[in-house]
Amino acid sequence: MKVLVTGATGFIGRQLTLVLANVGYEVKALCRNTDHPYLIRHPNIEPVLGNILYKQTLARAMEGCEQVYHTAAVAKLWCRNPDDYHETNVIGTRNVLETATKIGVQKLVYTSTCGVWGPTIKHPMTETDPRITGFPIAYERTKYLAELEVQDFVKQGLPAVIVNPSRVYGEGPITDSNTVGKMVSGYLKGSWRFIPGNGEQVANYAFLDDVVAGHIAAMCKGIPGERYILGGHDISFNDFFKTLHDVSGKQLNMIRIPLKLIQFYSQLEWLKTRITGIPPVFLPEFAERLKYDQKYSSNKAVIQLGYNITPFAKGLAKTVNHLRGSKSKENENNESLLNDNLNNHQSAQLCSN
Repeated sequence: MKVLVTGATGFIGRQLTLVLANVGYEVKALCRNTDHPYLIRHPNIEPVLGNILYKQTLARAMEGCEQVYHTAAVAKLWCRNPDDYHETNVIGTRNVLETATKIGVQKLVYTSTCGVWGPTIKHPMTETDPRITGFPIAYERTKYLAELEVQDFVKQGLPAVIVNPSRVYGEGPITDSNTVGKMVSGYLKGSWRFIPGNGEQVANYAFLDDVVAGHIAAMCKGIPGERYILGGHDISFNDFFKTLHDVSGKQLNMIRIPLKLIQFYSQLEWLKTRITGIPPVFLPEFAERLKYDQKYSSNKAVIQLGYNITPFAKGLAKTVNHLRGSKSKENENNESLLNDNLNNHQSAQLCSN
């Protein structure tokens, strides 16, 4: 069976193409640069030059495909042109949906984010909970708008499922969207030594292998029009770095930085960027988010998709071992990155039969 993966050089997309290829799918990997260092070379992966903003390239890429995984997105902290978020995340998604409808693909899985729910107050958010704040972060706002596009096309008859990963970490390159990888890599190098506020703020961390398996399970078992949170464990900053110390054996004297100081710094960064155009290190809307928890429940995916959640310490240990063993190889194509994990991807095996 032929499948198309958009965003094939992204943190999730590249792992997804590898798992699909290893279980026998013919994978067409859509990317804007077929020489990209993160594009995996594999006999079952066909690199396809294209861009989701151009329907003609999408049609060529999707030709002959029965399934589509749409993972491509702008997930950066900041874009020089703010319209890039809307163009790629909303208009680009609409182009993918229109093309899939015209070609008549059997099913499409759209990769959204738990960010569409934003911060939480007390209990973990579920798929049916409403958002409790506005959308100050462009990425979250445009991913929400893209979900509305998906729902519109489902009403028109396109079999599409939405998956919502939380904060993804795991064995892979340090990309713009891999914020957890940046933290872990920085800690191992001794350059990340701070904890925001009192360290009690909680976020949900999902292991990459689980998220990839969840995508494939959503393609196999997901109900069109439904959303599935692909999360992991709710972990505080204090517990995150304690676990990181335990699994890495590296002890650092961490500095707790008051949230007010982080917010002040973010305002200076915003001003610097406005004046000079130099990309910011941090922005006020992200500093504001540090005041709140981000707890999410994956129970629906566990029950309906058979989604599995790797223990946080185990997933973090694998991440640490990968980063330590690949510092000089981060830009190499690694065909066997997930080979030792394929037995965990029962949903991938099921859907390939």
